[in-house]
Amino acid sequence: MFDLIIRNGTVVDGTGSAKFKADVAIKGATVVSVGEITGDAAREIDATGKIVTPGFIDLHTHSDNSFLIDPLADSKLTQGVTFELMGNCGMSYCAPLSEKNMGGFKERTDKYDPNYKPGWSTMDGYLSALEESGSTINIAAQVGHGTVRGAVMGMEARMPTPEELDRMTGIFAESLDAGALGMSTGLWYGPGSYSLADEVIAVTQPAADRGKLYSSHIRSEADDLSGLFPAHAEAIEVGRRTGARIQISHVKAVGPKFWGRGYELIEGMERARNEGIDVAGDQYPYEWSSTGFSGAMFARWALEGGREKTLERLADSDTRAQVRNDVTYYINRNHSAEGCVIASFPPDQSLEGRSLQDIADEWGCEPEEAALRLYEQSEGSYVLHSMELQDIDSIAKWPLMSIASDGSSLRDEGPLSSGKPHPRSYATNSVIIEQFVEHRGLFSIEEAIHKMTALPASRLALTRRGRIAPGQIADVLVFDPKNVKQHNDFVNPHVYSTGMDYVFVNGKPALENGKPNGTLPGRVMRSLDD
Repeated sequence: MFDLIIRNGTVVDGTGSAKFKADVAIKGATVVSVGEITGDAAREIDATGKIVTPGFIDLHTHSDNSFLIDPLADSKLTQGVTFELMGNCGMSYCAPLSEKNMGGFKERTDKYDPNYKPGWSTMDGYLSALEESGSTINIAAQVGHGTVRGAVMGMEARMPTPEELDRMTGIFAESLDAGALGMSTGLWYGPGSYSLADEVIAVTQPAADRGKLYSSHIRSEADDLSGLFPAHAEAIEVGRRTGARIQISHVKAVGPKFWGRGYELIEGMERARNEGIDVAGDQYPYEWSSTGFSGAMFARWALEGGREKTLERLADSDTRAQVRNDVTYYINRNHSAEGCVIASFPPDQSLEGRSLQDIADEWGCEPEEAALRLYEQSEGSYVLHSMELQDIDSIAKWPLMSIASDGSSLRDEGPLSSGKPHPRSYATNSVIIEQFVEHRGLFSIEEAIHKMTALPASRLALTRRGRIAPGQIADVLVFDPKNVKQHNDFVNPHVYSTGMDYVFVNGKPALENGKPNGTLPGRVMRSLDD
């Protein structure tokens, strides 16, 4: 007696192989049979005219605090995502915590719940808090280099002492052993940007030794700091030196000097793979990116020492003029001030959804000055028109490019519905199916499902997820690709995608007949074999 049989569907099993007609039987949390099934089940679903696929795996998210704020955060669930890997871009801002880096946690969490106080300091404590809270989908954490560095050194722009490096390496090892499934760097953001390659290599070694993933928001995605191609080379060198599996996050070519050259990034990764370095990447399907005010508009030197020091620099007229010159550069690489749109600004939510040019016109100043005045009031975030479609396509076509949102699990009501975040949090996977498969034919449905299931599972080295096969965990979707639709945009981002008929998480229904059912079948994953 099975718990569930999904009958008469077309199975797209995640491997990239051709789809095939089959029934799928589930018992407990496991797929137990795929084929022509004659047994009985407590429940049956007729999937005639639908495809049956593994649940989507999102390798790059920032949902670290989402389920602590609201365990029903379901913007990913409604797209078919059943697993998220958090703690990306060097920012595992929920853990590990110390007095030196608590500001990052508060900045990310206060906008949702200013009264929330973490009752932990370690990765183990954080994962336990997530387990207690519950979640709609499966979640896993990475430990972030910027967060660890901040916990040990604060925002100091210098090399660590040998003792500090030992402390950081120890925290990485402890966090990985507690259940972090990988580690990440954010070498564009402070304090990660203050590190040298030797430091990054040293702190990556514990992940490499444990067979866990190294994810990197590389040092530059344009022509600042090291520059785009040297930044890719640095990530590859980390793999060469440590033996780690390398995942280059949200691969992109930013700014007019690099638009049209996305294919060169793929060529570089192919050369590295031919050398034996295990490097791949992930990408979200938009020409617009998103990041905080400081990350978007300020040179790294202006951010040294944290927000308080930056505000002191802006109070000095000569230094402010230098900062403004750098802001001009950052605006121009985003298709002008019209391409810099406020996503989140807690002091005045009426500015959310408006461009920097629009705000500057209202305030009677240049866009550069408007950007500084906004930051002086509060940290916030932008969506930025930083890329071009030709590069999105050339990068997406690489067989080793996973689909990942760089977004968060949010909700269309309650605290997680604040601001005007990038639409990717509600629609990344829907866009791939609706636009890249159905409308533009860039991928076959088998290729698209592979990029969202078995491929990201293999990058993380998950052993029991990402495929429809006996013995695999029953994270399973039932849907008609022609019905999958994105309904949100940059002005109205908090709108769910539609088209998923059923989403099963660990064998349990989480979305039925197109609607979330309000249950919490997700798990906090501390093992690659979970």
